[in-house]
Amino acid sequence: MQIISVINQKGGVGKTTTVINLAAGLTQLNKKILVIDLDPQGNASTGLGINKDDRKFSTYDILTSEQTIINIKYKTLVQNLDIVPSTLDLLGLEAVLAEDNEKSYKLKQAVEELEAQSKNEYDYILIDCPPSLNLLTINALAAADALIVPLQCEFYALEGLGQLLETVEHVRATLNKDLLIHGVLLTMFDERNNLSGQVAKDVRDFLGDKVYKTVIPRNVRLSEAPSHGMPVLIYDKTCPGSKSYFSFTDEFM
Repeated sequence: MQIISVINQKGGVGKTTTVINLAAGLTQLNKKILVIDLDPQGNASTGLGINKDDRKFSTYDILTSEQTIINIKYKTLVQNLDIVPSTLDLLGLEAVLAEDNEKSYKLKQAVEELEAQSKNEYDYILIDCPPSLNLLTINALAAADALIVPLQCEFYALEGLGQLLETVEHVRATLNKDLLIHGVLLTMFDERNNLSGQVAKDVRDFLGDKVYKTVIPRNVRLSEAPSHGMPVLIYDKTCPGSKSYFSFTDEFM
């Protein structure tokens, strides 16, 4: 079982869209996937059809050790795709765990317990991180085998990336020495915009083959799909956004 955290401290770069559609793409390859929603906004949960009123338990209960993953995971509309949803309760987690010496490893412990309880149930766990470098993100970094970093093709992209890479190095030195960067995914690419092309070139010059060849374009259908509670790969298989995420799934594998 591979644990992949999808992370960027900037908001609006396509983290949740990437989690939802990579998860759906992997199920098309007969993989069993668990999504863990660590963002208090709960967009991944909504985007996979889990209504807020139905979230009796959430990742908050996992991180406070009140529930186990296997007891509270929800099935989604996508076959072989389950989710542990989030709620706004996550906003209070840091205060609740302030005195806990193991607070950075709560998610790692929960995942290890899941592995012990259900041998080989999932091929991948995908973690949707919040848009900040807080305790929730630290838990995701400590639990992960590797990271995917969605990067919007905009002016400040590289500046934020440098800060994130420093954080990853710090986590390697203190919490998770085996943490890898699986790759950087360029998102919201607009081929009509010269800036998008320049940012893509700069990122590839900076990181080389750590940048996926697949680029995710700006696409209306990508934006529409979450409001229908489903990945774009199901909402509209033929749109440019779907084609790019199918391509990315193949490249990821």
